[in-house]
Amino acid sequence: MIVCVCHRVSDKEIHQHASEGKSFEDIQIDLGVATQCGRCEDCARDVVEQCHANAAMVHGAWKTMMVTRSL
Repeated sequence: MIVCVCHRVSDKEIHQHASEGKSFEDIQIDLGVATQCGRCEDCARDVVEQCHANAAMVHGAWKTMMVTRSL
């Protein structure tokens, strides 16, 4: 879905950048999201936060699995 109409940025593009570990501010610079009218900022931030939360959860689960295996 298109998140930023001004710069035609999709949630998939935002997700891709966020999954690379980029901050919202980095994504703004890279994609231009939320730099013109600003109406998309809340939605764009939500996409970034969700991606970062999912990555942390997966990383935490992997870490737990590795500790459990070594016991």
